[in-house]
Amino acid sequence: MSETILHLAHAADWAAASATGEYAVSTRGATIEQVGYLHCSYERQVAGVAEAFYADDPEPLVVLEIDVAALEAAGRTVRVEALDGAPEPFPHVYGGPLPVAAVVAVRGAMFDATGRFGFTDGGADPAASTARPD
Repeated sequence: MSETILHLAHAADWAAASATGEYAVSTRGATIEQVGYLHCSYERQVAGVAEAFYADDPEPLVVLEIDVAALEAAGRTVRVEALDGAPEPFPHVYGGPLPVAAVVAVRGAMFDATGRFGFTDGGADPAASTARPD
């Protein structure tokens, strides 16, 4: 099995990308064009990223599982880079928007009542299972 990396996305942004074939959001509130790359993480990092940058975000989230080999076949480059203040390096995707075809799974995501991030068991429509607790 090929290596995968993860990207947190607003469910609405992912739905729009599914229709166009390309996803162009780098991180919350910024496009790949503005930042220069797509922010990604490894599975062990995604909860920390979600809790640090999306815990106050009311929009439903999904987690995109991205196939690195498919990215490279589409002309994208993955670089693992250190970020200021981060305890370990993160994968970043360079070379343009994320091709929807490189996404091998979409997982529903949520925050529990204590603010901890987790995946949902949402089935085929993860956007329908990303509700946040009141």
